[in-house]
Amino acid sequence: MRIVALVPGGIGDQILFFPTLDDLKRNYPDAEIDVVAEPGSLGAYRICKSVSNVLKFDFKDRNSLTEWVDLIGNIRDREYDIAICAGQRPFVGMALWLSGVAVRVSYQGGGNLFLTNSVPLKTEQYVAAMYHDLLKGLGISTPCPDLTINVPKSDLEWADKEQQRLGIKDSGYILIHGGSSQLAAAKTSIQTYPAQSWRQVIQNLQQRQPDLPIALLVQTAEDEQLVRSLREAFPDLKVTTPPDIGKTAAIVAAANLLLCTDSAPMHLAIAVQTYTIALFGATDPKKLVPQSDRVIAIKSPTGKLSDIAPQTVLERVWSG
Repeated sequence: MRIVALVPGGIGDQILFFPTLDDLKRNYPDAEIDVVAEPGSLGAYRICKSVSNVLKFDFKDRNSLTEWVDLIGNIRDREYDIAICAGQRPFVGMALWLSGVAVRVSYQGGGNLFLTNSVPLKTEQYVAAMYHDLLKGLGISTPCPDLTINVPKSDLEWADKEQQRLGIKDSGYILIHGGSSQLAAAKTSIQTYPAQSWRQVIQNLQQRQPDLPIALLVQTAEDEQLVRSLREAFPDLKVTTPPDIGKTAAIVAAANLLLCTDSAPMHLAIAVQTYTIALFGATDPKKLVPQSDRVIAIKSPTGKLSDIAPQTVLERVWSG
């Protein structure tokens, strides 16, 4: 059996889809499961144990007829038995119909004409559970499993050497990812927690725990700008720049605490069960983090990250 899942969205969306893929594999252990994802999200599948192949398609782009034909051709050539789409794009449903996939599952909506099975879209829940609802279209009604990832051994070894390089192997460390947070209403917009606020948080952490190093996680250009600003104030801060998501997951897994915005490292920390305090602006933490005693979500009272007081963050850090 061959199954394909079409998953629009960024790295975080892909990670939140992992429980659905893992449950698919449990129910169809001999199946080959492929994923169609956007170009910038393909790297997420380095840490997914349930996927065989990853195909590229830019769901956000205004795709030409040629690009749609290529997608249809790729799916048809692979002769999938089941297709699952984690979106409500009518054109995607039509592409699956034209590709000849026998069983086509997605959410109820405008593309129902092209589906064989559809399920209600329940957006007011943890996104991983919302994705997992798609399996009801295949008669799978088990609860959504916990988010887990599979970090390659080579990435764990890299993280071990990185901790030695930074001099934090034996002491443990607090990891801060202070970078961008996507706005819920506009995926192309970002919010960042201000450098001045991070300075207040870091100063207090160093005063209270002077022997516990603080490392800054760098992933984007926005991260680099923030790091430069923070290191001007705290030259002894450590900086780590993992080259891929597997190594990022490994360095997150080894941390005592992750302080972050609602970006991809937050989902990695949840998966590896690192204690996490995450800051939310316009996005809804109820949809992006599970109920867990290892995750604390701090929601801005105004929808802007900059309006979260550093003292609020510190109170949650020291309250345990």
